[in-house]
Amino acid sequence: MGKSIGVGSGLSTSKKKWDQRQLWAIGFCLPNAVFFLVFFVVPAIVGIWYSLTNYNGLKRMDFVGLDNYIRLFQDPEFYRVLWQTVKYTVCSVPLGYVVSLGFGILLSSESIKGISILRICIYWPILLSTIMVGLTWRWIFGENFGLINYLLTAAGLPTIGWASDPTAAFITTVIAGTWSGCGTHMMIFIGGLKQIPEDLKEAAKLDGANKWQIFRNITLPCLKPLSFMVIILSVINSFKVFAMVQTLTNGGPGTATTYMIQYIYRTGFQKAQVGYASAASMVLFVILMVLSIVQTKVSSRSQED
Repeated sequence: MGKSIGVGSGLSTSKKKWDQRQLWAIGFCLPNAVFFLVFFVVPAIVGIWYSLTNYNGLKRMDFVGLDNYIRLFQDPEFYRVLWQTVKYTVCSVPLGYVVSLGFGILLSSESIKGISILRICIYWPILLSTIMVGLTWRWIFGENFGLINYLLTAAGLPTIGWASDPTAAFITTVIAGTWSGCGTHMMIFIGGLKQIPEDLKEAAKLDGANKWQIFRNITLPCLKPLSFMVIILSVINSFKVFAMVQTLTNGGPGTATTYMIQYIYRTGFQKAQVGYASAASMVLFVILMVLSIVQTKVSSRSQED
């Protein structure tokens, strides 16, 4: 009888402690949950409602149903901007992946002197605002005052119209986007590289494998989960790029570097078509969600294999 009472009291005590831990966990998660609800869920619901109206940002807000979406899918400018965004993503994501992985491999060894300083130098662009990144590269790629054109002139070479040539302007956005994001991804890869067992590499060396074979058959497969995560984050960030491009090229020349977020911003705030811009943002949300689901499925299947 005494044993049963002791067991019962012990269970009640552990349950009480467990309940306290749950309360602490809920308390710590609550601020983030409120933040997510207020700044993400509520605006998303409001955006869905706006996309079904002809709201102009002031007083007019008549329900129009799916008219904004029908108009959007018949708008050639929307498809052109979407294609430019896809092109930017296709160019910037692989380049950013290769650059960040390369820096991660080069700076993962603790035997290099000053390794921490080198990591900080590559990582520090993350600490800058995207506006500062755009201003920095605008100074570098400026046509009349830029560093690169100054060096070309000093070398007796013709200058490049970074702001007037569509191809050159596109290249500047890709380079600036890669530079601004490679620091975070580099640190992710450095963490992953340190988790790879050295025994695998030593065994491969004993079997006669060279550095390229070790990289291809050991390093890359071990980094596969991190690689998919970096790619997913890069794709999402590429589709959401705005402030850096707005500061660097202002979407120009013309609309050559106008990407999705800039298109939504100009439509909603400059043209006062908030309902139409909300429909475009909802389409962008669906595109990003589908891309994330597909990449997650591919990642999970590759890990199972």
